[in-house]
Amino acid sequence: MSESKDCRSWTVFCDIDGTIFPHMGDITQQHLLDLSPLPGVKEKWIEWDRKGYRIILVTGRRESVRKETEVQLSKSGIFYDTLLMGLSGGIRCLINDTKSSANHETAVAITLKRNEGMENVCI
Repeated sequence: MSESKDCRSWTVFCDIDGTIFPHMGDITQQHLLDLSPLPGVKEKWIEWDRKGYRIILVTGRRESVRKETEVQLSKSGIFYDTLLMGLSGGIRCLINDTKSSANHETAVAITLKRNEGMENVCI
């Protein structure tokens, strides 16, 4: 994926399980595990912070495990701007408009293979 011409305005929506942390198969216990970020995740977080990206985490984890999820993320050095919980495990779709002054796309999607990390993500 080519780099945006205006990277300062990027907002990254990122799933948690299988993307940031390994998905362990039992989502009801996922928030209780002592997990380390997948390969490349911490490096992407540092890069995105330096570029001023806004990070919105999304997850199918229930709202009732918010506190445990926040602790898990904090212990792993994963910071974010917003945490949206309780999303379905189905397809997620971003719909966005194109600004009349924009000479570039205003929405992109990256689908990663579960538990492979973010080493090859380039935005």
